[in-house]
Formats: sequence, structure tokens, C-alpha cells
Amino acid sequence: MARLPSSTARGRRTRSLIYIFAAVAIVVGVVVFVYRPGPPAGVEAGNPLDRNLNMPIEANAARLTANPTPAQPQPQTRDIEPTPVAETPAEPGEPDIQPAVVIPALPVVPVGGSADPKVSAMILRAADLANANRVVEARDVLNGALALTMTAQQRTYVRTQLSRISQEWLFSRSVLPEDRLCTAYRVQPGDHLTSIAARCKVPYELLMDINGIKRPELLKAGETIKVINGPFHVRIYRSTYTMDVYLQNTLVRTYNVGLGKPGHETPTGLWVVKNRMIKPRWTDPDTGRVYEPTDPDYPLGSRWIGLEGKKGAALGRDGFAIHGTNKPEEIGTNTSRGCIRLHNGDAVTVYNMLKEGLSQVEVMD
Repeated sequence: MARLPSSTARGRRTRSLIYIFAAVAIVVGVVVFVYRPGPPAGVEAGNPLDRNLNMPIEANAARLTANPTPAQPQPQTRDIEPTPVAETPAEPGEPDIQPAVVIPALPVVPVGGSADPKVSAMILRAADLANANRVVEARDVLNGALALTMTAQQRTYVRTQLSRISQEWLFSRSVLPEDRLCTAYRVQPGDHLTSIAARCKVPYELLMDINGIKRPELLKAGETIKVINGPFHVRIYRSTYTMDVYLQNTLVRTYNVGLGKPGHETPTGLWVVKNRMIKPRWTDPDTGRVYEPTDPDYPLGSRWIGLEGKKGAALGRDGFAIHGTNKPEEIGTNTSRGCIRLHNGDAVTVYNMLKEGLSQVEVMD
């Protein structure tokens, strides 16, 4: 038969439980004291950081940027060889699109000759300026290098980079700081796009293209548009089948061209732009066939820029032109009757830059 515990045994048990609870309480207190939360690393105890939470956003931003975290160095990518600008034909009316501005460094010793140290230094300087978004300064440094003696590879490289960089300073709506060639203009009452373009010595189509104006009559007084201080000029090199387009004295782009075949060589000398037409009717002087713009084998492509000879072998010559083609595979060859052929997309862009009576075209060997 079970016995009830005596009062003495119950007292001993109660005291034992009290001792155990007291010991547990002491241990917990020690743990809390040792491992209590402290201030964040690098902050002194008692620093009232929470007061910053009540600061205005602008003040917090200033505080955070006062001692910015050092940026991690990024690997720099430099092309070993210059990459020529792609001359991809575009549909008529669509401007050529150039790659983003990237100016890699020129090799110290280019293939085929010794690099001019001064030119190489200017190219590196232009790369640094472009990487710092100082595009106009980079353009002017590269353009200045063209006046120096350099290897063929250096000259090709500089032309290529100037062609690429023009997409940012010229063929965009942006007006970059300190650019003497492109400015912002506020349209005045009574202004027309044609009159604005005439004062700037450029075709109105260029201002339409750059500013995204669909029709000239949509221009409104009070609007601010980008204007180009022309005129543009052209220099064509028969030995390399290339065309350099300049805005005043600054190289804008280089294009590949087709030239006259033996017996119908493209005459050297100075020409001036006589007229500009979109797909005019044309009579083949050899066969007498009359081509209409709608003919599937129409040979003149997207644009016609008529020329008038002024000096050299070009003096007194007429009937020559810069125009598009229906045979893009013949660009870079001597197959025309003396005219200068372009890819159709390039012909549209050049057409939009050259002004009748003002733009000069120099053909040289």
C-alpha cells in the first residue's frame, strides 16, 4: 500500500526546486549581459544613428555621397585593330545607323609602317575624352590629327572613329556643349523649315531627319530645334573608292563608292552641287532607253545629286552625279559611266547633307 510523503520530505523537495530556478536565472542573466546587442561595426557606442532617419532625403543623399564607396576598377576593353564602319544599305528614306561611340586605342606599331608618336598620342587623347563623354573635344582632336603625316592604317583608323562619333554629335537630337557646328534654335513666328535651313546652308531634309519632323509644315513657333551650321563638302579618292563628307572642315563620315569604268573614268577636279532629285527619269546615253522611277531595273537608286565641273579635268563637264544604284555589289569597283555610286541608304544620307550651289565635291587620285 502506498504511503503519503511526510512533511519533512516535502520541505526538502521545495528547497531543491528553489535552488534550481535561482541557478537558471543567474545563468540567463549572465548570457544576456555578455551577448547584449551592440552598435554596428565601426560606430562608437552611444552614437545616435537613428536621428539620420528623420533627416530630409536630400540631406541623407548628401551625407551618403560625401564619402562614397570607392568604385571597383573595371577591365578596359581595347580593340587591337580598327574596325571599319559597316556600309549596310538601308531602305530609301531611312538614315544609316552607326554603332555606339567606341574609340579603342591604336596599336603602338601599326602593320605596314611606323606609327607617328604624335598621332598615336592624339588618338589616345581622343579616346580618353570620349570615355569622359567629352565628345566634341574628342572629335576636334581626331579631326586635327588628319592634318598630320600618318600611316595609311592610322588615317583609316581616324576616319573610322570620326564616322562613328558623328552619330552622337551630329545625327542625333542632342546639342552638345561648346559645339560650334550644331546649335539649338528657337523657332520664331513666320519661320519655315526651308528658310531656317537656307540660313544654315544645309538642306531642310537634314533638319527634318535630325529633329524627327515628319512634315515641314508641322514646325511650330516656340519650338526649339537642333540646327547645323553648314555647308557640307565632299572629297572623293579614286585610288581607295572612298568618299569623305565634311561639315565645314570637320570630317563627318567616310563612305565606299563605285566609280567610272575605263574609257569613262570619273574626272578629277572640283565640282559643285548643281541640283538634287529623288529618282528622276533618266535616259541611258548608250542605248537611248528612258528609265522611269517605277521600273524594276531603274539604275539610279534612291537619290540623284547632279554635279557641275568647275576646275581641273572637271571644268566644263556636265551630266555627272552622285547617286544610288541597283547593283550594290559594284560599289568599290570601276563600272559606272563616270558617276559616283553609293549604297542607296548612304545616298539618302549624303543627299540630305549637300546643298545646291554651296556644297563642293573634289575628286582626286
